Amino acid sequence: MGLKKTGSATENVVKGIFWATVASAMFGVSGTVLQFISQGQSIPTSWFLSARTMGAGVTLLIISMIMYGKETFTIFKSWREIGLVVAYAIFGLGANLLTFYISVQTGNAAAATILQYLSPLFIVLGSLLFKHVRPLRSDLIAFAVAMLGVFLAITRGNISQLAIPFDSLLWGIGSGITAAFYVVLPRPLVRDYGHQPITVLGWGTFIAGVIFNIHQPVWVHTPPLTSTLLMSMATVIIIGTILPFALLLYSTHFAPSDVISIVDAVQPVMTFVLSIIFLGLKISIAEVVGSVLVIVAIYLLQRGRRKIVEKDF
Repeated sequence: MGLKKTGSATENVVKGIFWATVASAMFGVSGTVLQFISQGQSIPTSWFLSARTMGAGVTLLIISMIMYGKETFTIFKSWREIGLVVAYAIFGLGANLLTFYISVQTGNAAAATILQYLSPLFIVLGSLLFKHVRPLRSDLIAFAVAMLGVFLAITRGNISQLAIPFDSLLWGIGSGITAAFYVVLPRPLVRDYGHQPITVLGWGTFIAGVIFNIHQPVWVHTPPLTSTLLMSMATVIIIGTILPFALLLYSTHFAPSDVISIVDAVQPVMTFVLSIIFLGLKISIAEVVGSVLVIVAIYLLQRGRRKIVEKDF
């Protein structure tokens, strides 16, 4: 994606990196708030997911209609597009929100974020299993480094104990897999059909919200809507969904997407720092080293893939 002509290229790249960093930090804040809600507030998981997805979905669609008007509804012009957006809503967005939330609820936001951060590795594994695309050497190196990092982060270097409950580990791995679906499933809608990313996200979130509400309507068994709960949910919806996505889109006007992707690592770092400060998370050196290795592994993977793309074009 080209840079804006106004101002120097360096200034534009710095501006793009800045806004992408702010967006990634917001995602990190959201993870910490999720742990506060899931462990500190007595609300059912199903009700929270219904309220969060419906609130975010409606807001995103309103923004899309303001920005793009009737184009917001062109996503339903063919059965293939309808199937893609529904698959994205169920297996990508909805499943990812569910698995990540339960992983945080049963464990902690820091560990859940690191496990979800493995999604690029699951994309490579999916390409190998379903498309028979052989992994690159950089993929294998990244996979080995990531597995070592996860081992240290989850066991604190002692294989006889886990730093988080086993069910939290399984849900966290599930969040990494569903995050891969979250990335892959909407690509054809944007690339092949030309739909705006915020429109795809809006419909995916709204459809997921409808499905969650079929299971648990927000008006049934509603927990006490205290000011603390309302502020926490507003933080997750606005700071954890709407604002960071908008800032990421804005940042791509100034810097290439491959440069912006480098600052993805801010999210797990922010979650770790906030969890330590506000949630009293106690972390060992082994967990720090493990988390750093996972971040480095994903960087190596993305860098190796970018080089291949650059050669192809």
